[in-house]
Amino acid sequence: MTRQRTVADRLAAALGAVLGTAQPPLRLRGWDGSLAGPPGAPVLAIRSRRALRRLVWSPGQLGLARAYVAGDIDIEGDVFATFAALRSAGRLAETGPMAPPTWRERLGLLGTAVALGAIGPEPEPPAEEVDLGRAGRRHSRSRDAAAVSHHYDVGNDFYELVLGPSMVYSCAVWATPETGLDAAQEAKLDLVCRKLGLTEGARLLDVGCGWGSMAIHAAQRYGAEVVGITLSEEQARMARKRVAEAGLTDRIDIRVQDYRSVDDEPFDAISSIGMAEHVGRAQMPEYVAQLRALLRPGGRLLNHAINWNAGTTTPDPDTFIARYVFPDGELLGLGETVGLLESADLEVLDVEALRQHYALTLRAWVRLLEQNWSAAVAASSEGRARVWRLYMAACALAFEAGDMGVNQVLLQKAGGDQPPLRRTAWV
Repeated sequence: MTRQRTVADRLAAALGAVLGTAQPPLRLRGWDGSLAGPPGAPVLAIRSRRALRRLVWSPGQLGLARAYVAGDIDIEGDVFATFAALRSAGRLAETGPMAPPTWRERLGLLGTAVALGAIGPEPEPPAEEVDLGRAGRRHSRSRDAAAVSHHYDVGNDFYELVLGPSMVYSCAVWATPETGLDAAQEAKLDLVCRKLGLTEGARLLDVGCGWGSMAIHAAQRYGAEVVGITLSEEQARMARKRVAEAGLTDRIDIRVQDYRSVDDEPFDAISSIGMAEHVGRAQMPEYVAQLRALLRPGGRLLNHAINWNAGTTTPDPDTFIARYVFPDGELLGLGETVGLLESADLEVLDVEALRQHYALTLRAWVRLLEQNWSAAVAASSEGRARVWRLYMAACALAFEAGDMGVNQVLLQKAGGDQPPLRRTAWV
């Protein structure tokens, strides 16, 4: 006798149509409790018909993300194992943007929705989604401020739970995988200071200063005079509080300011850590020209940024990252980044790849988020906590796979002292 198809059987076929694979590498649990899929595989629970309706209207990465953020889909077990299985399947296993389903697959998906009673109007996106398409010209100062606010002004309490005491939101530098997160972040800040050659009284501009950790480290450990700039009001408020508590208000000036508005040069050194990803390919020449103009002759610039290793990309406003995490963010390749940074009067002194270090950092952040889940939800929303869990876990896997890298590029402006003969000055 032929076994009757369960809700989970039909959902597995629907997910396969979205992913472009006959058999999803996951075990599906339907809203009625039925199970389908390979025994022992990670379990993805489909909590409601609304999840299927989201996939009918947006049959790709965005529909899956909306369903997860809204709680229509849930993960049972290890988040990394689940996302690793998804990454191995069909269209998600390919580099570049996720291709849409074929018309045959779309018809099959629609037929499943009809059979399961999931047909209806398009559900409202979760409240955590943003679309800056009507917020002015891409990378105008007002739109950049809106994009930064969407990501960073979600509550300092939330970020403290995710990042830990260091309050550093960029790749740490790990001596070994067993190194603690705070020690690894301190090692990163110290490495940047050494690369920039900071000394007592040196004037440092920290572009995208976050919650002030780099500024405080440079002032405390190296005696630098620091100007830190951010577009996030909440970051600036907390950074100023931390600076005051450290007794460094005479050495550190935290400003809410666009890098294009800084005009009190010259600076002996400039650090840009995790900020260039927000600049955009078209604006990079202006970014480089502005930072170069702010440096004194012989001054150094350190650009620490994520790079895309899987070929040239163009911004796609309908991805999970664009709608939920980094609106208007854009990753360049390392070669393109170096080519834009160097010039006749900006010499590349060093390029250091930290890809594996970021995977370790992201896994540490996910652990902190999961350990502090209830408090993180209370500090923001369950949807926001889900966004960060999804993005950090997925990015950790992307760094481990080599799809993305993170690199520190150190440059020196012409006209000053000769740079060191070798890297031993900062390693």
